[in-house]
Amino acid sequence: MLKEKVLKALEKVRPSLQMDGGDIELISINEKTKVVTVRLQGSCSGCPMSAMTLKHSVEKTIKEEVPEVTAVEAI
Repeated sequence: MLKEKVLKALEKVRPSLQMDGGDIELISINEKTKVVTVRLQGSCSGCPMSAMTLKHSVEKTIKEEVPEVTAVEAI
């Protein structure tokens, strides 16, 4: 259930990432800590702004949609 909610939230941020030539992939969700791990892809993976994108766009959206998530990390 948690995975489905997170995937749905990722679909909300995916279009803006794709407009800039990037994308995002869900890697894992720690069921105990509720930390979501993602991988930024394409131009987002090497972008100097990727840390800001992760915190201010991806994490914000996921936490709004799935309040039980405590953090979002990228690998």
